[in-house]
Amino acid sequence: MSNAPYLHELTLRLAIGAATLDPELKSKHGDWLVAQQRPDGGFAGREGESDPYYTAFALRGLWILDRIDADIARRSAEFLRGRMQKRDSIIDLISLIFAAAICELSVGEVVLADDDDWRINVARLLGSLRTEDGGFAKTPEGRAGSTYQTFLSVLCLELIDQPIKNPELIESFLASQSHIDGGYREIRAAKRPGVNPTAAAIGTLKTLCKLTSDSQSNETAQFNDTDQFNDTAQFIAEMQSDEGGLTANTRIPFADLLSSFTGLLTLTDLQASQLVNVNAIERYALSMQMPDGGFAGFSLDQTADVEYTFYGLATLSLAQTIS
Repeated sequence: MSNAPYLHELTLRLAIGAATLDPELKSKHGDWLVAQQRPDGGFAGREGESDPYYTAFALRGLWILDRIDADIARRSAEFLRGRMQKRDSIIDLISLIFAAAICELSVGEVVLADDDDWRINVARLLGSLRTEDGGFAKTPEGRAGSTYQTFLSVLCLELIDQPIKNPELIESFLASQSHIDGGYREIRAAKRPGVNPTAAAIGTLKTLCKLTSDSQSNETAQFNDTDQFNDTAQFIAEMQSDEGGLTANTRIPFADLLSSFTGLLTLTDLQASQLVNVNAIERYALSMQMPDGGFAGFSLDQTADVEYTFYGLATLSLAQTIS
């Protein structure tokens, strides 16, 4: 799997972990996710219409549970094809590509086909987000790179088989986003690092083959800054709260599922999961289940949605691969 796209490798890794989860838990949340599909084939958030963003999360959750059948994929693909010519936001466009990849990976339902012109146009659009610092901004008008947008853009280019230009500038940008505390900032003006931008930075480096150990491959780059990565792992580990999950940064007093998943994933990629109590993270994720299915995002939240349901299932699945 070392040559597989990042999203494919991660999804398959989570599916392997999910295979060992309690069947009743899988059935409950799988049924809930299936029930969230709208008549138009897409999935929505807690309010509003279907959109590619939530559709991507729902499909990823269903895929790791082995619950995507031909009908679900066909209907989702029809929804996604209908959005290809719309002037969606950058995040919705990237989500569409993620969701299309899951449709094809799961049951072979092709959304993007061999439309090279569309892929080239997407690559040009993403290229318009490049900034002088080497990263990608959130909008074409942006003057500074965003760590998270850089991660999404790199993954997207990889999925549509378009070249990632000047990767060394992306690496330099990420280095400029690193913080003395060991984590990474989302934007250069940020005063403190966070778990999620840190996960995005490490994920980008992994996609660029700058985070591969000797045991994984002899053909790709090795850990290029061991001290920095040790500090990064320590930073993430320090975000584990008394609840068991991870907080987003030092100023937020409660854990959330997004940070718990991305933090644990980053620690596993850095081969440092031993720095946290994985069982406590697993218990925290289980505590975020809603009685009727789905997961809420944090302790003060009492409403399930498809995004946090993916993060809940992904956290539990990832924990299975570690324990």
